[in-house]
Amino acid sequence: MKIAVMAGDGIGPEIMAEAVKVIDVLRRDGLKIETESALVGGAAYDAHGHPLPPATLKLAQEADAVLFGSVGGPQYDTLARELRPEKAILGLRKECDFFANLRPATVFPELAEASSLKSEIVAGLDLMIIRELTGDIYFGEPRSVTGEKGNRVGINTMHYTEAQIRRIIHVGFKTARQRNKRLCSIDKMNVLEAMQLWRDIAIEIAPEYPDVKLEHMLVDNAAMQLVRNPKHFDVMVCGNMFGDILSDEASMLTGSIGMLPSASLDANGKGLYEPIHGSAPDIAGKGAANPLAQILSLAMMMRYTFNLPEAATRIENAVRKTLGSGLRTGDIARKGEKVCTTTAMGDAVVANL
Repeated sequence: MKIAVMAGDGIGPEIMAEAVKVIDVLRRDGLKIETESALVGGAAYDAHGHPLPPATLKLAQEADAVLFGSVGGPQYDTLARELRPEKAILGLRKECDFFANLRPATVFPELAEASSLKSEIVAGLDLMIIRELTGDIYFGEPRSVTGEKGNRVGINTMHYTEAQIRRIIHVGFKTARQRNKRLCSIDKMNVLEAMQLWRDIAIEIAPEYPDVKLEHMLVDNAAMQLVRNPKHFDVMVCGNMFGDILSDEASMLTGSIGMLPSASLDANGKGLYEPIHGSAPDIAGKGAANPLAQILSLAMMMRYTFNLPEAATRIENAVRKTLGSGLRTGDIARKGEKVCTTTAMGDAVVANL
């Protein structure tokens, strides 16, 4: 198993160091894992003048999976858009065709009280949001800002092909079949033609999965239901923009965005695995970052790319045991609870492995 390790910027190197400790344990216990590191994002721009240098892209294409940290920082905000760190992750998704983003939102029992919602609303929550990554308004053409000041026009285009919609809907149904056999397809078909096509295709595909119950929901209603009754959902499948927004909303149900991993998969199960949070430059270098989302991203890699559910469960159980011992980083600590460092949290997970 060859894993490309791309720590990136901000807290990325700190949390990646803890995930690499977990890889070392798995390797020591018999898994044949090879790792190779590469610069990406702002770190790559500083060294090579581009956020996704050819050598980094080549490594991602040759590896079996990519373990990704985070990119970005305020010092890069004035760069031309094509040189900003965030272009690295968009480029990797496009060039490697990582079209299916799996974002679980799971509430660990120990953290139910950390949610901004009442614990009885979120306790036991375990939902999966599947987001299409290579189409929609983020990639659609034309896109531009035109005209003179006082009369400018901003243009972005929501664009989906039937093939793009079909393959992500199939991922949704297959994922639901592996869980509780309930799929909610999110759209805005009442005002957007592209989303009418989305719903039509979901309806056409549904007979291929007679054991899965399909539900349709408009995105604004889905946003409301996520905070009203989140356990209504099991698997949600969404377009790129709607999935981006809803998955971040769902992350706060769990108590902290620092707890949530994600997987971005191609058609063959190869994937890029990353925490859904950003580079958090305000706490970078302070030992305050939560490494658990990065570590849980590695668990997802074991499950979805390498088909090693035992290794994945082992990592997840180690995280649960660590939380059960009362260890907390600042983002998940309640008032009065002692706060530990990034390294202490990672060391505890390793000890519990």
